[in-house]
Amino acid sequence: MHEMSLSRGMIDIIQDYAAKSGFRRVDVVRLEIGALSCVEPAALEFCFESVARDTVADGAKLEIINVAGEAWCWDCARGVEVDRHGDRCPGCGGFRLKVRSGDAMRIKELEVV
Repeated sequence: MHEMSLSRGMIDIIQDYAAKSGFRRVDVVRLEIGALSCVEPAALEFCFESVARDTVADGAKLEIINVAGEAWCWDCARGVEVDRHGDRCPGCGGFRLKVRSGDAMRIKELEVV
């Protein structure tokens, strides 16, 4: 379950930022998760709650913002929205797609005290 290591990485980032910025507690973590990121949001929420214990993010609410996947279709030469790796182009049905966005996860915003 790579969501556990992702959660640990988020906590490390948040802890470092707290030390530099001087806040004591995080109330909300807004997180963007791309449709093509291979991250399971429910598993990430579970892991985050566990890893956040006894840190500045203990008890913080994790708000997930879903980001659509976008790819370039080499066959019909246009940008298209895709939900999963291996999807066909919704325009022409081709498989020659290059992912352009929606394959990442990032901390977008923190609400802190």
